[in-house]
Amino acid sequence: MASDPGRILAGQKWCRTSVSGEPPRLDRFRNRRRFQSSTLNVTGISLTAVSAGLLACTLLEALSSDRDTAALFAATLLVGATGALLWCFTEPGTLRMRQIFATVGWTWMLTTLLGAAPYVLAGTFAVSGAGFVEQVVNSVFESASGFSCTGATVMTDFDNAGSGLMMYRQLTQWYGGMGVVVLAVAVLPFLGVGGLELISAEAPGTSSDRLTPRVSETARRLWVVYAGFTVLSAAALFAADGFASLYDAVAHALTAASTGGFSPHPDSIGHYDSAVVETVVIVLMILGGTSFSLHWRALATRGLPYWRNSEFRSYLFVLGVFSLGVVALLWLDDGMAFVSALRAGFFNVVSLGTSTGFGNAAGSATAGDYVTWVAGAQLLLLFLMVVGGCSGSTAGGIKVMRMRVLGLLMVRSVRKTQTPHLVMPVRLGRDVIAESVVARVAGFFLLHFLMMIAGLLTVTALGGELEASLGAVVSALGNMGPALGEAGPTASYAEAFSLPARLVLALLMIVGRLEILPILLAFVPHVYRAQALRRVIRR
Repeated sequence: MASDPGRILAGQKWCRTSVSGEPPRLDRFRNRRRFQSSTLNVTGISLTAVSAGLLACTLLEALSSDRDTAALFAATLLVGATGALLWCFTEPGTLRMRQIFATVGWTWMLTTLLGAAPYVLAGTFAVSGAGFVEQVVNSVFESASGFSCTGATVMTDFDNAGSGLMMYRQLTQWYGGMGVVVLAVAVLPFLGVGGLELISAEAPGTSSDRLTPRVSETARRLWVVYAGFTVLSAAALFAADGFASLYDAVAHALTAASTGGFSPHPDSIGHYDSAVVETVVIVLMILGGTSFSLHWRALATRGLPYWRNSEFRSYLFVLGVFSLGVVALLWLDDGMAFVSALRAGFFNVVSLGTSTGFGNAAGSATAGDYVTWVAGAQLLLLFLMVVGGCSGSTAGGIKVMRMRVLGLLMVRSVRKTQTPHLVMPVRLGRDVIAESVVARVAGFFLLHFLMMIAGLLTVTALGGELEASLGAVVSALGNMGPALGEAGPTASYAEAFSLPARLVLALLMIVGRLEILPILLAFVPHVYRAQALRRVIRR
């Protein structure tokens, strides 16, 4: 190749020289050698997005209570500077499958850790003489609960935090709903082929749904639908009887769209004691637990494709049947008045069946406090905590789609025992599910069950009471929020679990949000490097 005196080699790219023979500053900045790391690059974008939300919450705090303004501003600088440095001085590398999972897993863990900074700096948990270590653990727990859309909390004094900090708590769930990694892909089109795999590894469900040929456009459309749904939710809540302020409407809309379920009030939706508000929230929770691909197709076609989707029909069927079952148990077995049973039963079934976790208990031992219900009703709720909503939604849990596949797989196993040579594919509606997908679903269910057992053993060994520990582990893996026993809808996790147990539950929240594999496989590249280094040393 002939040399060009008007060009010089900067890094690995050519750039035009200036008159003095030196490359312009802009070209030097653009063509500098960057550290190649997809994990750090995506983490940088995610932290930058979180810092934008933190800045908005800082302004809100300054205009309202002005209690935590300095802490929020310092956290904004810390998170924003870290994100900007990682974004500017790194670039994504070639994404292999194991690196995709590592990218997703480490992005969520690093974002969760830095996302705890506002609580630490504001001293949110510096109550009753809590030491610094306890404050940090509680802050990490609250951050993990937010980004994983779990809604569980260790707050015991909701008045100890300003309105801006409480809005940040809501905003972390909104970011986690569609996923900070999907947000990164929306503004990172040069990830190319690896982008869809990143969405698949982060988004809940059996697979991601490519709405357009371009991955970044798919991610952007999902975020447009998500943001639009949030705005409509806020408008509906503001119009509902009982929501006196725009702040409350926006705060609950952020967690209704993300099926996070956290409320700035200790009594959650029970704070309003309004059947109208509860009805609106029920509708929003059902829509939040529905696949956002269906929402997009409804907008694109101006039709209603929901009922043609077999998973959505099963989803409504499960919510309907369990609601009737719980209402019947509360009315006939528990002796609750029919209207109270109807109101409390339907709300809590939808809340836990969509993994949202809002509560309508106006206080301990009231109708909506399900830890005081009969055992049969609590068992039905515990099963719903495992199932969750639709694939492709912001809901947690195993998902209705996987439960259907597992049910059909069990039926096929029984049939093949009677007729060994029977060929019986697994079908969902008219669609035949590939055997590779069936095998992955069965493997995921086994992993989920093993994680549940391991989590239960660990939390109980760390001092947790059995009933509360079982509910908390199932709730954490399913991203529900409230659990059973001492960790019910009117209690705080700080009262039921030790500091080490809270850290375990925080990890289980992230594991459940990413559906286990990204976290487990996040360490695989390091294992490969260690094995390669050991082979080199042996030589």
